[in-house]
Amino acid sequence: MRKRLRWLVAAAAAVVAAGTVLPGTAVAESNGGVRVMPLGDSITEGTQVPGGYRIGLWQRVTAGGYQVDFVGSQSNGPATLGDHDHEGHPGWRIDQLDANIVSWLRATTPHTVLLHIGTNDVLQNYDVARAPARLSGLIDHITATAPDAEVFVAQIIPIANAGQDATARTFNAAIPGIVQSNQNAGKHVHLVDMHSAITTTDLVDGVHPTAAGYDKMAATWFTALKAVPGSIGTPGQSAARQIVGAQSGRCADVPGSANGTAVQLQDCAGATWTPTGKQLTAFGSKCLDASGQGTADGTPVIIWDCGGQANQQWTVNADGTITGVQSGRCLDATGQGTASGTKLILWTCNGQANQKWALRAAS
Repeated sequence: MRKRLRWLVAAAAAVVAAGTVLPGTAVAESNGGVRVMPLGDSITEGTQVPGGYRIGLWQRVTAGGYQVDFVGSQSNGPATLGDHDHEGHPGWRIDQLDANIVSWLRATTPHTVLLHIGTNDVLQNYDVARAPARLSGLIDHITATAPDAEVFVAQIIPIANAGQDATARTFNAAIPGIVQSNQNAGKHVHLVDMHSAITTTDLVDGVHPTAAGYDKMAATWFTALKAVPGSIGTPGQSAARQIVGAQSGRCADVPGSANGTAVQLQDCAGATWTPTGKQLTAFGSKCLDASGQGTADGTPVIIWDCGGQANQQWTVNADGTITGVQSGRCLDATGQGTASGTKLILWTCNGQANQKWALRAAS
């Protein structure tokens, strides 16, 4: 078992050193909900069970009527995981997350952070005596960059090797004090006892949970989140959103529900849009659509019966743009127009304000 664990750690470290992005680039599956960043190593990524605890957490959150948007630069997991974005990096230690955390937070602006990190510090025997200090420094960088964020810090799950688990327990014992110190300073930091959530019988390879083990982690995260008001929003809150132009202050609207109706700017009192996967739907079954599956500059944006085609799929980006999956072009107010009736089209992304939008909860 030790030989296998050493091989897994070495392989993951080699990939990280080579600069390979694991396991895939995020696809920004925003549903307009509370932005939650799952942050950590392979246990967050879901090694052995792609998606890991995020599958069960997503299912619990949505079944509970909450609206959340998982965020991060990575993406993986099955179809049963409705939002695949995360910040889980196999083989990474605390210091490696810390080296990147500020840029990740600035790119995704999460309201809630789920932090489970330290396992690889133990497995790699990487200056474990100072691991709590490194964790404290990482939390400091998170709270300084996102001072209003709710930060949930987990004590790491068990490790099958008894010696390594003893080291993990020593590391875990320091975490309540770190969390309390942050709370005393008025920071939104919360302790999650993840070590007690599962046992070594829930591990598939001595390090990573089985599907059942990951689901136990999901239940523990969900209980912790529900205990902090606002960390995942309000249950039953509508998913409907207005798409508001940054330049015009007006909303993407349609004057009727017929197929082919042009999407245009109007005062924000009309149609709302419900993010469903990568589709934006209005009137229950009509999708935001690039007319005729067009991909060229100037292609009209309309509504049409939802069919799942790529011209009806959109990416809501952290920079405020909304891009067509098929075309790669931006949702654009024609001619930088701001008046009511200005038609929306596809256009090459250029960073101008008429291509910037905000998804705002419908009033």
